[in-house]
Amino acid sequence: MPVKTEKDLPEFHRANWLKSMSAMQLKNYGYAIQLLQTILKSHPEFLAARQLLRKSAIAKTAGKKSLLSGLSVASFSSIKIQSQLKKDPLSALDAIEKSLETDPQNPQLNQLLKDAALAANLPDIAAFALETIVEASPKDTKALHELGQHYLKNSAPEKAVPIFQRLLDISPNDLAAIKGSKDAAASSSMKSGGWDKAESTYRDLIKDKDQAVALEQQSRVVRSEEMIDNLLAELHAKAEAEGENCTVDTARRIAELHEQREDWENATNWFNYAASLSNNSDMALVRKASDLQIRQFDLAIEAREQFIEANPGTPESEGYAAELESLKKQRADLALEAARSRVDQNPTDLQLRFELGEILVDLENWQEAIPELQKARQNPNVRMRAMSLLGQCFTARGMLDLAAKTLSDAVAELLVMDAVKKDVIYNLGLVYEKMGDAQKTVDCMKQIYEVDYGYRDVAKRVESSY
Repeated sequence: MPVKTEKDLPEFHRANWLKSMSAMQLKNYGYAIQLLQTILKSHPEFLAARQLLRKSAIAKTAGKKSLLSGLSVASFSSIKIQSQLKKDPLSALDAIEKSLETDPQNPQLNQLLKDAALAANLPDIAAFALETIVEASPKDTKALHELGQHYLKNSAPEKAVPIFQRLLDISPNDLAAIKGSKDAAASSSMKSGGWDKAESTYRDLIKDKDQAVALEQQSRVVRSEEMIDNLLAELHAKAEAEGENCTVDTARRIAELHEQREDWENATNWFNYAASLSNNSDMALVRKASDLQIRQFDLAIEAREQFIEANPGTPESEGYAAELESLKKQRADLALEAARSRVDQNPTDLQLRFELGEILVDLENWQEAIPELQKARQNPNVRMRAMSLLGQCFTARGMLDLAAKTLSDAVAELLVMDAVKKDVIYNLGLVYEKMGDAQKTVDCMKQIYEVDYGYRDVAKRVESSY
């Protein structure tokens, strides 16, 4: 049975998958586990969900042993699970996962998971169960042997090679490991060369084949998931070979591929690495890393807002509502820090000054926003927007005369009654209202009323003035 990927999931479970990743990022491990177990009940072949479920359970238990750990867990679980294995291995998988929630690295339970996966013809999940055992007990030679042989039997000799090497590091005279190492090396060599394919032709095996395929893949703008994985494997190997001499271009290309996969965390890390290789002199890389980090917060915030809207009044919604405020604050702090850093590095860039001023306005930090926006208004590309925000700052600080002058100057420069001009005129009308000048307020609203009856509450204001 082939392993499923995210694209194979129906819309409902794909939404839950996204929510589970968001919950994991926010360390809400209990909710992540609940979502992932639901997905796996319907899609036991979805290996990525099983891997994330294990990671969530390990993080939740934080290395603590279950009260039923060790032999007691195996004995308690196996009574029910062993009877399920032969009759319904998929049902057994579900039962095992529930037991693993409290003791995710338990060797007996993971052995049961391996047996159930093999009975259900899911060798990749069986491998994952053995990998979990080995990760928890790196010197468990029995599990290492089993994992190495499993890789060999399932056409993954390249994974078996380091496993048998670990066994030889532990026990250099291990005859089974020596034989396994030789078999794995030979099979891996044949696989990489393509000689294990009976119908391969000379043309398929020419030396430049891999390079030609790679170049073709790199030249395509739209790439399949498999193609991206191939390119990533090639570039990761290249980066590893370059070591400390890894080039900015290599790191940037890896980052871009992770971004195409929507793997925001790895994309952010690689853009940060690429920027550091340029000593943060490449502002495009610095900006990209910052934008992707903020995007992760946006996704987490969106996931919570959607959950709260769909589940009003529930205890989970109340918990998420509290988290939402914290997330929004963290996002705002991150955006502000990034904007200030960009301005510090490029103090003459007026576009960056505007972006910093805009963020400060969103945070209602009027006093610090004013000098940034005053400088930004010298940039013709953002001049009108900067003046509009300046008017808001002066209004918020009670400097109504300065607000009126700034917004009036902006109106005079705007020749077309577009969305920007309507916004500026409306805000100017509100300033006049605060100043107690009712006639000028109505005059502003009438300018908008003449061209856009439905703009905000303009119609009500104008008609009520007669």
